[in-house]
Amino acid sequence: MSQKTMQYLRKAIPAFTMLQDESRQDLLMLLFDKGEMTVNQLTDHMSLSRPTVSHHLKLLYSADLVTYRKDGKERYYSICLEEALIILKDLVHSIEEDLK
Repeated sequence: MSQKTMQYLRKAIPAFTMLQDESRQDLLMLLFDKGEMTVNQLTDHMSLSRPTVSHHLKLLYSADLVTYRKDGKERYYSICLEEALIILKDLVHSIEEDLK
């Protein structure tokens, strides 16, 4: 495996780490399907407590998989996969090049 591929793999680790949890997968799917949502709205669709949903959103935000905007006291979360997709595409492309 090339050094370049290893660099891309290391950059992808935060996204892979976040996606290994089914609750975070469910949150991302909800945001993908329904668009922008508050913690309360997300909690209504999940079998998790509000603090647990908030914790998962904080982790997803730290991995740049979601973003939010503030309106008063509410945070409206939305999916933000552009950066992760670029990293994953670069990783796949680099692996393909290594296999040639």
